Amino acid sequence: MADIRKKLVVVGDGACGKTCLLIVFSKDEFPEVYVPTVFETYVADIEVENKQVQLALWDTAGQEDYDRLRPLSYPDTDVILMCFSVDSPDSLENIPEKWVPEVKHFCPNVPIILVANKKDLRNDENKACVCVSNRNYLCLI
Repeated sequence: MADIRKKLVVVGDGACGKTCLLIVFSKDEFPEVYVPTVFETYVADIEVENKQVQLALWDTAGQEDYDRLRPLSYPDTDVILMCFSVDSPDSLENIPEKWVPEVKHFCPNVPIILVANKKDLRNDENKACVCVSNRNYLCLI
């Protein structure tokens, strides 16, 4: 039985790698096929400082079609993982434009961790990748 239970909600644009991140973390496997998520939860049991921690990982839909459903996942959230994909400049632009305002509205005072996904695609010469070093995104969060 877990000593501590924490709820993490993962947000970001559709296809930015949220589901893969959670599946790799919770099941130690990488899904080969992209299936858009409407709403999914995963559980990961970890040990932190000799205490058992149960992480409830809430995967949300990033597509605009689900903007009205996503707020149902926010109550009682302990941490937000805000994701973008390094191969999608739009997903990074949507961090301050869409995701920060939404999360601040529904989860004021909840810590936010900015996560860059798909780092392996930086070496793909056919993809335009984003660079966060010249941005002040951390100040926005």
